[in-house]
Amino acid sequence: MGGMLEILRNAWKIPDLRRKLLFTIAMLIVFRIGSFIPVPGMDAAKFAELLSKAGSLGGFLDIVSGGALKGATLFAMSITPYINSSIIMQLLTVAIPSLERLQKEGEEGRKIIQQYVRYGTVVLALVQAIGLYFTIQSNGAVADGGSIWSALTIILSFTAGTAFLMWLGEQINEFGIGNGISLIIFAGIVSRGPQGALGLYDNYRLGNFGQGLFGIFVIILVLAMFVAMIALVIWVQQAERRIPIQYAKRMVGRKMYGGQSTHLPIKVNLAGVIPIIFAMSIMLFPSTLITMFFAGSENWFVKLFSNPQKSAIYPVIYAFLIIFFTFFYSVIQFNPIEISNNMKKNGGFIPGLRPGKPTSDYISKVLNRVTWFGGFFLAAVTILPIILGNITNISGLWFGGTALLILVGVALDTIKQVESQMLMRHYKGFLE
Repeated sequence: MGGMLEILRNAWKIPDLRRKLLFTIAMLIVFRIGSFIPVPGMDAAKFAELLSKAGSLGGFLDIVSGGALKGATLFAMSITPYINSSIIMQLLTVAIPSLERLQKEGEEGRKIIQQYVRYGTVVLALVQAIGLYFTIQSNGAVADGGSIWSALTIILSFTAGTAFLMWLGEQINEFGIGNGISLIIFAGIVSRGPQGALGLYDNYRLGNFGQGLFGIFVIILVLAMFVAMIALVIWVQQAERRIPIQYAKRMVGRKMYGGQSTHLPIKVNLAGVIPIIFAMSIMLFPSTLITMFFAGSENWFVKLFSNPQKSAIYPVIYAFLIIFFTFFYSVIQFNPIEISNNMKKNGGFIPGLRPGKPTSDYISKVLNRVTWFGGFFLAAVTILPIILGNITNISGLWFGGTALLILVGVALDTIKQVESQMLMRHYKGFLE
Protein backbone atom coordinates (compact mmCIF):
# COMPACT_ATOMS: atom_id res chain seq x y z
CA MET A 1 0.00 0.00 0.00
CA GLY A 2 2.87 2.37 0.79
CA GLY A 3 4.38 1.73 -2.64
CA MET A 4 1.06 2.52 -4.33
CA LEU A 5 0.72 5.75 -2.37
CA GLU A 6 4.26 6.67 -3.39
CA ILE A 7 3.41 6.05 -7.05
CA LEU A 8 0.28 8.20 -6.75
CA ARG A 9 2.30 10.91 -5.05
CA ASN A 10 4.83 10.86 -7.88
CA ALA A 11 2.04 10.96 -10.45
CA TRP A 12 0.51 13.95 -8.71
CA LYS A 13 3.85 15.78 -8.93
CA ILE A 14 3.69 15.74 -12.74
CA PRO A 15 1.84 18.97 -13.66
CA ASP A 16 0.55 17.76 -17.03
CA LEU A 17 -0.67 14.44 -15.66
CA ARG A 18 -2.21 16.12 -12.62
CA ARG A 19 -4.09 18.51 -14.90
CA LYS A 20 -5.41 15.63 -17.04
CA LEU A 21 -6.51 13.62 -14.01
CA LEU A 22 -8.29 16.61 -12.49
CA PHE A 23 -10.00 17.39 -15.80
CA THR A 24 -11.19 13.78 -16.18
CA ILE A 25 -12.52 13.72 -12.61
CA ALA A 26 -14.28 17.06 -13.18
CA MET A 27 -16.00 15.77 -16.35
CA LEU A 28 -17.17 12.63 -14.55
CA ILE A 29 -18.54 14.79 -11.72
CA VAL A 30 -20.46 16.80 -14.34
CA PHE A 31 -21.85 13.51 -15.67
CA ARG A 32 -23.00 12.46 -12.22
CA ILE A 33 -24.59 15.88 -11.57
CA GLY A 34 -26.48 15.65 -14.87
CA SER A 35 -27.75 12.21 -13.84
CA PHE A 36 -29.82 13.92 -11.12
CA ILE A 37 -31.32 16.74 -13.25
CA PRO A 38 -34.95 15.76 -14.00
CA VAL A 39 -36.47 16.23 -17.44
CA PRO A 40 -39.30 18.81 -17.27
CA GLY A 41 -42.83 17.59 -17.89
CA MET A 42 -42.36 13.99 -16.75
CA ASP A 43 -43.93 12.11 -13.86
CA ALA A 44 -40.85 10.38 -12.41
CA ALA A 45 -42.86 8.03 -10.16
CA LYS A 46 -44.98 6.69 -13.03
CA PHE A 47 -41.92 6.41 -15.26
CA ALA A 48 -40.12 4.35 -12.59
CA GLU A 49 -43.19 2.12 -12.38
CA LEU A 50 -43.14 1.68 -16.17
CA LEU A 51 -39.43 0.85 -16.06
CA SER A 52 -40.00 -1.80 -13.39
CA LYS A 53 -42.30 -3.64 -15.83
CA ALA A 54 -39.29 -4.19 -18.10
CA GLY A 55 -37.80 -6.51 -15.45
CA SER A 56 -34.09 -7.25 -15.64
CA LEU A 57 -33.81 -5.26 -18.87
CA GLY A 58 -34.97 -2.11 -17.12
CA GLY A 59 -32.51 -2.74 -14.31
CA PHE A 60 -29.61 -3.16 -16.71
CA LEU A 61 -30.49 -0.03 -18.72
CA ASP A 62 -30.61 1.85 -15.42
CA ILE A 63 -27.18 0.52 -14.41
CA VAL A 64 -25.62 1.54 -17.74
CA SER A 65 -27.04 5.05 -17.33
CA GLY A 66 -25.84 5.26 -13.71
CA GLY A 67 -29.39 5.52 -12.35
CA ALA A 68 -30.30 8.35 -14.72
CA LEU A 69 -32.98 6.29 -16.51
CA LYS A 70 -34.98 5.37 -13.42
CA GLY A 71 -34.90 8.96 -12.25
CA ALA A 72 -36.15 10.22 -15.66
CA THR A 73 -33.21 12.61 -15.81
CA LEU A 74 -31.34 14.43 -18.55
CA PHE A 75 -28.94 11.52 -19.23
CA ALA A 76 -31.63 8.81 -19.19
CA MET A 77 -30.67 7.45 -22.64
CA SER A 78 -26.99 7.32 -21.63
CA ILE A 79 -24.33 7.09 -24.35
CA THR A 80 -25.89 4.11 -26.18
CA PRO A 81 -26.81 6.06 -29.37
CA TYR A 82 -23.16 7.11 -29.73
CA ILE A 83 -21.98 3.51 -29.42
CA ASN A 84 -24.54 2.35 -31.99
CA SER A 85 -23.47 5.14 -34.35
CA SER A 86 -19.82 4.11 -33.93
CA ILE A 87 -20.68 0.48 -34.71
CA ILE A 88 -22.59 1.47 -37.85
CA MET A 89 -19.76 3.71 -39.02
CA GLN A 90 -17.10 1.05 -38.47
CA LEU A 91 -19.15 -1.48 -40.43
CA LEU A 92 -19.66 1.05 -43.23
CA THR A 93 -15.92 1.82 -43.24
CA VAL A 94 -15.24 -1.83 -44.06
CA ALA A 95 -18.02 -2.01 -46.67
CA ILE A 96 -17.65 1.36 -48.47
CA PRO A 97 -14.29 2.03 -50.22
CA SER A 98 -14.55 5.84 -49.98
CA LEU A 99 -14.91 5.65 -46.18
CA GLU A 100 -12.03 3.15 -46.02
CA ARG A 101 -9.84 5.60 -47.94
CA LEU A 102 -10.85 8.36 -45.53
CA GLN A 103 -9.80 6.23 -42.58
CA LYS A 104 -6.39 5.62 -44.16
CA GLU A 105 -5.78 9.32 -44.81
CA GLY A 106 -4.59 9.84 -41.28
CA GLU A 107 -5.78 12.35 -38.74
CA GLU A 108 -7.81 14.49 -41.18
CA GLY A 109 -9.71 11.47 -42.52
CA ARG A 110 -10.48 10.23 -39.04
CA LYS A 111 -11.81 13.67 -38.08
CA ILE A 112 -14.29 13.52 -40.98
CA ILE A 113 -15.42 10.02 -40.00
CA GLN A 114 -15.80 11.16 -36.39
CA GLN A 115 -18.00 14.00 -37.61
CA TYR A 116 -20.24 11.45 -39.36
CA VAL A 117 -20.40 9.50 -36.08
CA ARG A 118 -21.58 12.67 -34.30
CA TYR A 119 -24.32 13.28 -36.87
CA GLY A 120 -25.40 9.63 -36.58
CA THR A 121 -25.48 9.91 -32.80
CA VAL A 122 -27.85 12.87 -32.87
CA VAL A 123 -30.14 11.15 -35.41
CA LEU A 124 -30.27 7.89 -33.44
CA ALA A 125 -30.75 9.77 -30.16
CA LEU A 126 -33.64 11.75 -31.68
CA VAL A 127 -35.32 8.57 -32.96
CA GLN A 128 -34.86 6.85 -29.59
CA ALA A 129 -36.13 9.92 -27.73
CA ILE A 130 -39.28 10.05 -29.89
CA GLY A 131 -39.97 6.38 -29.28
CA LEU A 132 -39.33 6.79 -25.56
CA TYR A 133 -41.68 9.78 -25.40
CA PHE A 134 -44.59 7.95 -27.02
CA THR A 135 -44.02 5.03 -24.64
CA ILE A 136 -44.15 7.18 -21.51
CA GLN A 137 -47.02 9.27 -22.91
CA SER A 138 -49.17 6.21 -23.60
CA ASN A 139 -48.50 4.96 -20.06
CA GLY A 140 -49.46 8.22 -18.38
CA ALA A 141 -45.95 9.26 -17.34
CA VAL A 142 -46.23 12.73 -18.95
CA ALA A 143 -47.32 15.28 -16.39
CA ASP A 144 -49.79 17.26 -18.57
CA GLY A 145 -51.08 14.28 -20.54
CA GLY A 146 -49.06 14.96 -23.67
CA SER A 147 -49.18 18.50 -25.09
CA ILE A 148 -47.02 19.58 -28.01
CA TRP A 149 -44.88 21.68 -25.68
CA SER A 150 -44.20 18.79 -23.30
CA ALA A 151 -43.43 16.49 -26.27
CA LEU A 152 -40.84 18.91 -27.64
CA THR A 153 -39.36 19.52 -24.20
CA ILE A 154 -38.98 15.83 -23.32
CA ILE A 155 -37.73 14.70 -26.75
CA LEU A 156 -35.20 17.51 -27.09
CA SER A 157 -34.05 17.09 -23.47
CA PHE A 158 -33.29 13.39 -23.94
CA THR A 159 -31.54 14.06 -27.27
CA ALA A 160 -29.53 16.96 -25.86
CA GLY A 161 -28.52 14.84 -22.86
CA THR A 162 -27.00 12.16 -25.10
CA ALA A 163 -25.31 14.79 -27.29
CA PHE A 164 -23.84 16.41 -24.19
CA LEU A 165 -22.51 13.06 -22.96
CA MET A 166 -20.89 12.55 -26.37
CA TRP A 167 -19.24 15.95 -26.01
CA LEU A 168 -18.09 15.11 -22.48
CA GLY A 169 -16.48 11.90 -23.71
CA GLU A 170 -14.65 13.69 -26.50
CA GLN A 171 -13.40 16.34 -24.08
CA ILE A 172 -11.94 13.61 -21.87
CA ASN A 173 -10.27 12.05 -24.93
CA GLU A 174 -8.69 15.37 -25.88
CA PHE A 175 -7.84 17.01 -22.56
CA GLY A 176 -8.12 14.21 -19.98
CA ILE A 177 -6.80 10.69 -19.68
CA GLY A 178 -8.46 7.42 -20.71
CA ASN A 179 -11.27 6.70 -23.18
CA GLY A 180 -14.01 9.21 -22.45
CA ILE A 181 -17.03 7.13 -23.53
CA SER A 182 -15.77 4.05 -21.68
CA LEU A 183 -15.11 6.11 -18.55
CA ILE A 184 -18.66 7.49 -18.61
CA ILE A 185 -20.05 3.94 -18.73
CA PHE A 186 -17.53 2.98 -16.03
CA ALA A 187 -18.68 5.83 -13.76
CA GLY A 188 -22.31 4.89 -14.27
CA ILE A 189 -21.72 1.25 -13.30
CA VAL A 190 -19.57 2.17 -10.28
CA SER A 191 -22.26 4.54 -9.02
CA ARG A 192 -24.69 1.60 -8.83
CA GLY A 193 -22.28 -0.47 -6.72
CA PRO A 194 -23.89 0.35 -3.34
CA GLN A 195 -27.31 -0.54 -4.73
CA GLY A 196 -25.91 -3.85 -6.00
CA ALA A 197 -24.57 -4.65 -2.52
CA LEU A 198 -27.97 -3.82 -1.00
CA GLY A 199 -29.62 -6.06 -3.59
CA LEU A 200 -27.35 -8.93 -2.54
CA TYR A 201 -28.31 -8.37 1.09
CA ASP A 202 -32.02 -8.19 0.20
CA ASN A 203 -31.80 -11.50 -1.65
CA TYR A 204 -30.25 -13.05 1.46
CA ARG A 205 -32.83 -11.48 3.76
CA LEU A 206 -35.71 -12.73 1.59
CA GLY A 207 -34.30 -16.24 1.59
CA ASN A 208 -33.41 -16.36 -2.12
CA PHE A 209 -30.01 -17.82 -1.18
CA GLY A 210 -31.44 -20.34 1.24
CA GLN A 211 -31.85 -20.26 4.99
CA GLY A 212 -29.31 -19.87 7.80
CA LEU A 213 -25.71 -20.92 7.22
CA PHE A 214 -26.46 -22.13 3.71
CA GLY A 215 -27.52 -18.62 2.67
CA ILE A 216 -24.30 -17.16 4.12
CA PHE A 217 -22.31 -19.84 2.29
CA VAL A 218 -23.97 -18.87 -1.02
CA ILE A 219 -23.10 -15.20 -0.45
CA ILE A 220 -19.47 -16.10 0.27
CA LEU A 221 -19.44 -18.27 -2.86
CA VAL A 222 -20.85 -15.43 -5.00
CA LEU A 223 -18.25 -12.98 -3.62
CA ALA A 224 -15.45 -15.53 -4.14
CA MET A 225 -16.55 -16.02 -7.75
CA PHE A 226 -16.59 -12.24 -8.19
CA VAL A 227 -13.01 -11.90 -6.91
CA ALA A 228 -11.85 -14.91 -8.96
CA MET A 229 -13.41 -13.44 -12.12
CA ILE A 230 -11.64 -10.12 -11.51
CA ALA A 231 -8.29 -11.93 -11.16
CA LEU A 232 -8.96 -14.02 -14.27
CA VAL A 233 -10.00 -11.00 -16.33
CA ILE A 234 -6.85 -9.10 -15.33
CA TRP A 235 -4.68 -12.12 -16.19
CA VAL A 236 -6.21 -12.50 -19.65
CA GLN A 237 -6.14 -8.74 -20.31
CA GLN A 238 -2.40 -8.69 -19.56
CA ALA A 239 -1.53 -11.95 -21.38
CA GLU A 240 0.15 -11.87 -24.79
CA ARG A 241 1.56 -14.27 -27.38
CA ARG A 242 5.10 -13.30 -28.38
CA ILE A 243 6.38 -14.16 -31.87
CA PRO A 244 10.22 -14.13 -32.05
CA ILE A 245 11.73 -11.77 -34.65
CA GLN A 246 15.33 -11.59 -35.85
CA TYR A 247 16.81 -8.57 -37.63
CA ALA A 248 19.57 -9.20 -40.17
CA LYS A 249 22.83 -7.28 -39.97
CA ARG A 250 23.28 -4.54 -42.56
CA MET A 251 25.79 -1.79 -43.24
CA VAL A 252 24.62 1.81 -43.45
CA GLY A 253 27.62 3.96 -44.27
CA ARG A 254 30.30 2.90 -41.82
CA LYS A 255 27.90 1.62 -39.17
CA MET A 256 26.51 -1.87 -38.66
CA TYR A 257 22.79 -2.08 -37.86
CA GLY A 258 20.53 -5.01 -36.93
CA GLY A 259 21.47 -8.44 -35.71
CA GLN A 260 19.38 -8.21 -32.56
CA SER A 261 16.50 -10.48 -31.52
CA THR A 262 13.15 -9.17 -30.38
CA HIS A 263 9.51 -10.26 -30.47
CA LEU A 264 6.12 -9.24 -31.86
CA PRO A 265 3.57 -9.16 -28.99
CA ILE A 266 -0.03 -10.13 -29.79
CA LYS A 267 -2.37 -9.53 -26.86
CA VAL A 268 -4.72 -12.39 -26.03
CA ASN A 269 -7.57 -9.90 -25.70
CA LEU A 270 -6.50 -7.48 -28.40
CA ALA A 271 -9.94 -5.87 -28.70
CA GLY A 272 -10.19 -5.13 -24.97
CA VAL A 273 -13.65 -4.31 -23.68
CA ILE A 274 -14.94 -2.93 -27.01
CA PRO A 275 -16.67 -6.21 -28.11
CA ILE A 276 -18.63 -6.28 -24.85
CA ILE A 277 -19.82 -2.68 -25.27
CA PHE A 278 -20.71 -3.24 -28.95
CA ALA A 279 -22.57 -6.52 -28.29
CA MET A 280 -24.36 -4.94 -25.32
CA SER A 281 -25.57 -2.05 -27.49
CA ILE A 282 -26.79 -4.40 -30.22
CA MET A 283 -28.68 -6.57 -27.71
CA LEU A 284 -30.19 -3.51 -26.03
CA PHE A 285 -31.57 -2.14 -29.31
CA PRO A 286 -34.42 -4.68 -29.77
CA SER A 287 -34.95 -4.63 -26.01
CA THR A 288 -35.40 -0.86 -26.15
CA LEU A 289 -37.91 -1.19 -29.00
CA ILE A 290 -39.87 -3.75 -26.97
CA THR A 291 -39.93 -1.47 -23.94
CA MET A 292 -41.16 1.39 -26.12
CA PHE A 293 -43.73 -0.28 -28.37
CA PHE A 294 -44.48 -3.87 -27.27
CA ALA A 295 -44.58 -3.79 -23.46
CA GLY A 296 -46.97 -6.44 -22.20
CA SER A 297 -46.99 -8.44 -25.44
CA GLU A 298 -46.54 -12.22 -25.24
CA ASN A 299 -44.99 -13.14 -28.62
CA TRP A 300 -41.68 -15.06 -28.84
CA PHE A 301 -39.62 -12.00 -29.84
CA VAL A 302 -40.76 -10.05 -26.81
CA LYS A 303 -40.15 -13.00 -24.49
CA LEU A 304 -36.64 -13.44 -25.92
CA PHE A 305 -35.43 -9.89 -25.32
CA SER A 306 -37.61 -8.52 -22.53
CA ASN A 307 -36.58 -11.10 -19.92
CA PRO A 308 -33.20 -12.63 -20.86
CA GLN A 309 -32.91 -14.40 -17.51
CA LYS A 310 -35.67 -16.81 -18.61
CA SER A 311 -34.39 -17.25 -22.17
CA ALA A 312 -32.07 -20.03 -23.33
CA ILE A 313 -31.42 -18.42 -26.74
CA TYR A 314 -30.48 -14.96 -25.45
CA PRO A 315 -27.08 -16.00 -23.97
CA VAL A 316 -26.20 -17.83 -27.21
CA ILE A 317 -26.92 -14.76 -29.36
CA TYR A 318 -25.07 -12.54 -26.91
CA ALA A 319 -22.01 -14.84 -26.95
CA PHE A 320 -22.04 -15.00 -30.76
CA LEU A 321 -22.06 -11.19 -31.03
CA ILE A 322 -19.18 -10.88 -28.55
CA ILE A 323 -17.05 -13.36 -30.53
CA PHE A 324 -17.97 -11.65 -33.82
CA PHE A 325 -17.00 -8.18 -32.57
CA THR A 326 -13.79 -9.59 -31.04
CA PHE A 327 -12.69 -10.77 -34.49
CA PHE A 328 -14.05 -7.66 -36.21
CA TYR A 329 -12.19 -5.23 -33.94
CA SER A 330 -8.99 -7.32 -33.88
CA VAL A 331 -8.85 -7.33 -37.71
CA ILE A 332 -9.26 -3.53 -37.72
CA GLN A 333 -6.56 -3.01 -35.09
CA PHE A 334 -4.00 -5.58 -36.28
CA ASN A 335 -3.06 -6.00 -39.97
CA PRO A 336 -0.67 -8.97 -40.50
CA ILE A 337 0.14 -7.98 -44.11
CA GLU A 338 1.13 -4.44 -43.10
CA ILE A 339 3.22 -5.75 -40.19
CA SER A 340 4.93 -8.29 -42.46
CA ASN A 341 5.77 -5.58 -45.02
CA ASN A 342 7.20 -3.30 -42.33
CA MET A 343 9.34 -6.14 -40.99
CA LYS A 344 10.63 -6.88 -44.50
CA LYS A 345 11.54 -3.22 -45.12
CA ASN A 346 13.56 -3.13 -41.90
CA GLY A 347 15.31 -6.46 -42.48
CA GLY A 348 13.28 -8.37 -39.93
CA PHE A 349 12.11 -11.96 -40.24
CA ILE A 350 10.59 -14.74 -38.17
CA PRO A 351 13.13 -17.59 -37.77
CA GLY A 352 12.25 -20.45 -40.13
CA LEU A 353 9.94 -18.37 -42.32
CA ARG A 354 10.57 -16.39 -45.49
CA PRO A 355 9.66 -12.68 -45.49
CA GLY A 356 6.45 -11.67 -47.26
CA LYS A 357 3.39 -13.88 -47.60
CA PRO A 358 4.64 -16.82 -45.47
CA THR A 359 5.29 -14.40 -42.61
CA SER A 360 1.91 -12.66 -42.91
CA ASP A 361 0.13 -16.04 -43.13
CA TYR A 362 1.87 -17.24 -39.97
CA ILE A 363 1.01 -14.03 -38.09
CA SER A 364 -2.60 -14.36 -39.25
CA LYS A 365 -2.76 -17.96 -38.01
CA VAL A 366 -1.40 -17.00 -34.59
CA LEU A 367 -3.74 -13.99 -34.43
CA ASN A 368 -6.77 -16.17 -35.24
CA ARG A 369 -5.91 -18.70 -32.53
CA VAL A 370 -5.34 -15.99 -29.93
CA THR A 371 -8.52 -14.15 -30.95
CA TRP A 372 -10.62 -17.32 -30.68
CA PHE A 373 -9.42 -17.76 -27.11
CA GLY A 374 -10.03 -14.09 -26.27
CA GLY A 375 -13.51 -14.13 -27.84
CA PHE A 376 -14.57 -17.32 -26.03
CA PHE A 377 -13.20 -15.97 -22.76
CA LEU A 378 -15.14 -12.69 -23.06
CA ALA A 379 -18.30 -14.59 -24.01
CA ALA A 380 -17.92 -17.06 -21.13
CA VAL A 381 -17.40 -14.38 -18.48
CA THR A 382 -20.36 -12.40 -19.85
CA ILE A 383 -22.93 -15.20 -20.04
CA LEU A 384 -21.85 -17.03 -16.86
CA PRO A 385 -23.94 -14.72 -14.61
CA ILE A 386 -26.92 -15.27 -16.96
CA ILE A 387 -26.60 -19.03 -16.52
CA LEU A 388 -26.07 -18.56 -12.77
CA GLY A 389 -29.24 -16.46 -12.64
CA ASN A 390 -31.18 -19.20 -14.46
CA ILE A 391 -29.95 -21.85 -12.00
CA THR A 392 -30.45 -19.85 -8.81
CA ASN A 393 -33.47 -17.86 -10.05
CA ILE A 394 -31.92 -14.71 -8.57
CA SER A 395 -32.92 -11.60 -10.51
CA GLY A 396 -30.20 -9.13 -11.43
CA LEU A 397 -27.17 -11.44 -11.61
CA TRP A 398 -27.32 -11.64 -15.41
CA PHE A 399 -25.63 -8.29 -15.97
CA GLY A 400 -22.72 -8.99 -13.61
CA GLY A 401 -20.28 -10.37 -16.18
CA THR A 402 -20.80 -7.49 -18.61
CA ALA A 403 -20.41 -4.90 -15.87
CA LEU A 404 -17.33 -6.65 -14.48
CA LEU A 405 -15.57 -6.82 -17.84
CA ILE A 406 -16.30 -3.17 -18.54
CA LEU A 407 -15.06 -2.12 -15.09
CA VAL A 408 -11.82 -4.13 -15.25
CA GLY A 409 -11.15 -3.36 -18.93
CA VAL A 410 -11.64 0.39 -18.57
CA ALA A 411 -9.65 0.49 -15.31
CA LEU A 412 -6.69 -1.35 -16.89
CA ASP A 413 -6.80 0.83 -20.01
CA THR A 414 -6.81 4.01 -17.92
CA ILE A 415 -4.00 2.73 -15.68
CA LYS A 416 -1.90 1.95 -18.76
CA GLN A 417 -2.37 5.48 -20.04
CA VAL A 418 -1.30 6.87 -16.66
CA GLU A 419 1.62 4.43 -16.77
CA SER A 420 2.75 5.67 -20.18
CA GLN A 421 2.58 9.27 -19.00
CA MET A 422 4.73 8.42 -15.97
CA LEU A 423 7.25 6.38 -17.95
CA MET A 424 7.74 9.32 -20.29
CA ARG A 425 8.99 11.21 -17.27
CA HIS A 426 11.14 8.34 -15.91
CA TYR A 427 8.75 7.29 -13.17
CA LYS A 428 7.94 3.73 -12.31
CA GLY A 429 4.34 2.86 -13.18
CA PHE A 430 1.43 0.95 -11.75
CA LEU A 431 2.02 -2.21 -13.81
CA GLU A 432 5.64 -2.82 -12.79
